[in-house]
Amino acid sequence: MKIGCLSPLVMALAIMSLPGCNSNSAQSAGHSNQTAVNSNGLSAQTLELGITSVPENLSVTFSSKLKFNRYTKVMASNGKAIHIVAQDKLSDNQIVRARSILEHYLAPYSGSVYGANKTAIANKMTENNATLLLLNGSDDGTNPAAELDGQPLYQNEIQVEGHSWYINQNYDHRDAAFEEILHMVHDYGIGVDQNERFVGALPAYQAEIRSAQVRALTDNLWGIGSGNKAWIQELTAENSLSQEYLAAVVDSFYGLWGAWSGSNTNGMWGLYIAKTRAEISSEDMLGAQLMANKFFHPYLTYNARIDESFKGDFSLRLDPKKPYTHHSQYLKDVTLTGSNASNVIVNQFDNKITGNSGTNKVLFSGNSSQYIIDKQQDGIVVITDLVDSRDGVNTVNDIEELVFNDVTVFL
Repeated sequence: MKIGCLSPLVMALAIMSLPGCNSNSAQSAGHSNQTAVNSNGLSAQTLELGITSVPENLSVTFSSKLKFNRYTKVMASNGKAIHIVAQDKLSDNQIVRARSILEHYLAPYSGSVYGANKTAIANKMTENNATLLLLNGSDDGTNPAAELDGQPLYQNEIQVEGHSWYINQNYDHRDAAFEEILHMVHDYGIGVDQNERFVGALPAYQAEIRSAQVRALTDNLWGIGSGNKAWIQELTAENSLSQEYLAAVVDSFYGLWGAWSGSNTNGMWGLYIAKTRAEISSEDMLGAQLMANKFFHPYLTYNARIDESFKGDFSLRLDPKKPYTHHSQYLKDVTLTGSNASNVIVNQFDNKITGNSGTNKVLFSGNSSQYIIDKQQDGIVVITDLVDSRDGVNTVNDIEELVFNDVTVFL
């Protein structure tokens, strides 16, 4: 069986990610049970993903009685951890995805105004005891662990790339991971103004966020609809307006509302005027400025683990016939998990693609004569598109076939 390792994020003094290897996980709907468990009840595959049992110093609070059974973390350069604790119904792939999104937000964005070095953000989050709680079920008030200090994110809100919730863009299980993890990064790291004191690391950026939020609310670009007035009043009382506005912008920026059928134009359940990245640019100028080379990468920096249940062609290109591609068009690197004969359609982002234990293909846009194929050591192959702004430079590992318009190349 081929094992594809998660690529380490280049955190450049900002954070040190936990590397892990490809496994057949996990423990929730749509996933198979794990075997070969160790004395802590975790499989070798789980441990290889950088997921452990809850450390002793945290287990009193995040106890087995409250159904917490796994833990992972993101390390800051000050040697302290941003904790991620998970209850027992979360799949390993859901835990890895939550950690990956956190790492994505903290990954340095070279040349950006506020994100070129995010060391201070990660350090500030540890100083403020930022903890991500991955909780069973849904936010229906029945989970007692939701009362613990930390940022909650529920099992039924975490879509894993390739899982049916993701492929079908099921808004009954909508992808809330980007929003909730952003809340934690914003509140514990970037910082919130209008409190007694500012405890974040980026007051200048928060000032821009606040300015954009005020304009959006005043001009009816966000908080749209009479049914949201009570909610806006509640957010005002708890000083959460800027956090919720920023989440609406970021969700649309990364394509999370492109497939939503509830509105042809609005995102975030209809309360934000822009549904897509292009619409942010044309309809919310200050929101677009927040996204333009300030802090957030234009693509998703993490290596997405495509769920083991997936079969067929996973597209990294926008295809109106495939709802999930509104989101996957911003992925750069992917790892196929499991053993299904699944394939990847590349986009323009210089993709890195790792296969699984099945037979995998990578699909390109042009004829083979328009590409250079360089077979390197250890089974790695680099495919360079000679046509600008099309397929870029792709690095593949454990892939059996390269499919061009005119021919299939067997590796």
